[in-house]
Amino acid sequence: MGIGLVDPILPALAGQLDASPTQVELLFTSYLVVTAVAMLVTGWVSSRIGAKKTLVAGLALIVVFAAAAALSGSIGGIVGFRAGWGLGNALFIATSLAVIVGSASGGFAGAIVLYETALGIGIAAGPLLGGLLGTISWRGPFLGVSVLMLIALVATVVLVEPTPKPAERSRLREPITALRHRSLATTSVTGLLYNWGFFTLLGYSPFLLNLSALQLGAVFFAWGILVALFAVFGATMLKNRYGTLRSLDGALALIAVILLVIGLFPGNTLIVMIAVIASGAAVGLNNTLVTTAVMSISPVPRNVASATYGFVRFIGGGLAPFVAGLLAEHVGVRLPFLIGAVAVVVGAVLLHTVKRALDDADADAARAAEDAAAEQAVTEVPAVEEEAVLAEEALARDARTTGRHR
Repeated sequence: MGIGLVDPILPALAGQLDASPTQVELLFTSYLVVTAVAMLVTGWVSSRIGAKKTLVAGLALIVVFAAAAALSGSIGGIVGFRAGWGLGNALFIATSLAVIVGSASGGFAGAIVLYETALGIGIAAGPLLGGLLGTISWRGPFLGVSVLMLIALVATVVLVEPTPKPAERSRLREPITALRHRSLATTSVTGLLYNWGFFTLLGYSPFLLNLSALQLGAVFFAWGILVALFAVFGATMLKNRYGTLRSLDGALALIAVILLVIGLFPGNTLIVMIAVIASGAAVGLNNTLVTTAVMSISPVPRNVASATYGFVRFIGGGLAPFVAGLLAEHVGVRLPFLIGAVAVVVGAVLLHTVKRALDDADADAARAAEDAAAEQAVTEVPAVEEEAVLAEEALARDARTTGRHR
């Protein structure tokens, strides 16, 4: 929810704090670039203090820096506090995925769906709440994030079971050295290019829509609903039917076409609005499919893979909005979206260089599902046979009882 809470107030920030769109886009850049760099140390921290304490530390940082951003009086102050917010974000999101995967009873695939479901619901609800708070003051969404993260902090302290420290401590260089594995490096760069397009849309499209904070919140609420639905239901259905690579081809093609449409018709508010909402479907598919792909084909532990992937992709997400602002101011608003479309297409082409690894991961997942089904069938057969015997004995008893009564 914290990601989307701030999006509806971007134009209001520019107007009320006398800032240019490029300066406002620095809220994304400072936040995501710090998140990316901090991803390199999340495993090192978690392996020394434990996953639960890392989650708590991350949430506490977000509470403090989101509140500080709300109390700030300048765009520079908010940008600076967003950087501290990004540090907390990195500690939380990298560790939370590992904790969910480790504790969920539905297995790895089920844990990813659970994780993306939570993200989807939050992404959908965040902009609507942000729009409502933004009608009161631009400070409202920042305070809202702080309160939400405080609730999450208390819930984590009370409800999450203590996690033991890993037997072996992570080393600082592990996320970087993991990039020597071609499959992980390639998928991570695809994530960077996709995020370049996605955060161009997320960060700059509010300036094209010319809507109030509440109206922007409603638009991104509809967008978030599609993110949630396609992350949970669409991604699983398409992956099972067409495989990871073909499903990602379709999702990446869709987001590229949407960016192209916005780039061609940036002055048409209705077209931009429809395109933004429709992009939720592509974003939901990509979030689940790329996360699953990275975790499936990576030859390194999942916590290291998560940190490596997060580092690379958030670099793209952080730089894209700032570059979009500069290009829009000095060249024109079309160019950032056209560049975003090209970046996504290049990412899709690059993904095909690891086709064999993705296909092998799909085959392994299918075999694991078959083995699980077979194991379940084996355990169910004796139970069915026992029930049949008990039913026959009950019928026999009923027959004897009936005979005695006669």
